[in-house]
Amino acid sequence: MASPHVLVLPFPAQGHVIPLMELSHLLVAEGFKITFVNTDFNHDRVVAALLNEGGDEEEDLRGIRLVSVPDGLEPGEDRNNLVRLVEGFTTTMAKHLEELIRENPESDDEEEKKMTWIVADATMGWSFALAKRMGLRVAVFNPASAGLLWVTLSIPKMIEDGVINDEGLPIKQEIFQLKPGMPPMSTLEFPWNYAGDAEVQKTVYRYVVHNNQAVNPAEIIVSNSFHELESSTFTHFPKILPIGPLLAGELFEKPIGLFWHEDLTCMTWLDEQQSNSVVYVAFGSLTIFDQVQFQELAQGLELSGRPFLWVVRPDFTNQSSQDWLERFRARVSGQGRIVSWSPQQKVLAHPSIACFLSHCGWNSTMEGVRNGVPFLCWPYFSDQFFNQSYICNVWKIGLKMIPDSKGIITREQVKGKVEELLRDEEMKKRASMWKEISGRSIKEGGSSYENFQKFVKMMRA
Repeated sequence: MASPHVLVLPFPAQGHVIPLMELSHLLVAEGFKITFVNTDFNHDRVVAALLNEGGDEEEDLRGIRLVSVPDGLEPGEDRNNLVRLVEGFTTTMAKHLEELIRENPESDDEEEKKMTWIVADATMGWSFALAKRMGLRVAVFNPASAGLLWVTLSIPKMIEDGVINDEGLPIKQEIFQLKPGMPPMSTLEFPWNYAGDAEVQKTVYRYVVHNNQAVNPAEIIVSNSFHELESSTFTHFPKILPIGPLLAGELFEKPIGLFWHEDLTCMTWLDEQQSNSVVYVAFGSLTIFDQVQFQELAQGLELSGRPFLWVVRPDFTNQSSQDWLERFRARVSGQGRIVSWSPQQKVLAHPSIACFLSHCGWNSTMEGVRNGVPFLCWPYFSDQFFNQSYICNVWKIGLKMIPDSKGIITREQVKGKVEELLRDEEMKKRASMWKEISGRSIKEGGSSYENFQKFVKMMRA
């Protein structure tokens, strides 16, 4: 039987595109044909980044056809504005996705086989019923922790139990666990409550609730996690099939849908550093710092006396901070390296890395766990606080950064937490243990390896 042609649909953000592109490479390795759907805006960024790396789209993405559809926003609009982004694509993308499916009829050409499955991001619930109506079988891909998916699907129970009201706001401030063994969490730190201002929170909460109601057509839910890492969640919620960690960039040296050009010179710099010495600092694709916090972090890294590799996106802070950064860069040139984007999977696998100062996005969390790197946790919004709880309270491989009374994490705390973390030999041992367990999970006979084979078998049936 011929392998299926799969339509892959991520939420239009960097942290969602990467794991679905990694999954696509794994499916191509099994002989599958992939049509990967980005928004026009993100598609242009992915192609530009690939060409900037000197890549060959046809060769590097063999088996994956990149296509794009409009997101409903104007060319100059801010795609980091979640309210506008959600409003735009939920009203625009469906008709274009339907046209895309209709334009791919059955063909005798092996390369043009009719789409038979959609693998859609768990946050793109509007697409599930559409795909089902168009005759596609539906698999949901969860790019976040399985525990977080369980939290969002538990909203009706939390309303019933008086934890939150019907607008998603906490009834009272408390720490609780959904199930034994799951991360303790604050009622003030639900992902929808930490999405931004009041308008953004309401929009995100409504979207989450509507999205949960759309999951029913799915035949299977797969997740970028592994059983041992979230064993309690998978015990309570066995419908989720963990197939991670998905690190196809590491496995195949293939493009993973980056929006920015990677500065590969940082790898040469890392080669020059001592083993287990470098503080790696990266806050993902959406975190924004004001000038005060930005400078406190920079000066804290300098005070630590440790070599550091710091990823500072062009939009990480405002222009006045950029001017200050150039002066800082010159001052610490013998100690630190500052880049606009890094090949993070390669960086975290490098022997010179001692710890990871991170926003705790799930991709970064999985990459740090996979490489046995302890964390300094500095979450920004959404699921990152939940991931911090996993890191610090369940796996015990990291420390929290704690804002002062003015909401600032000071330079002294940055210096002190780096020193505290790197003195903790037990934490390093636990991080190494998770590296070993995660490695076993994706090898033949491992939990994720076997689950992925089940997934492939289902899609071929």
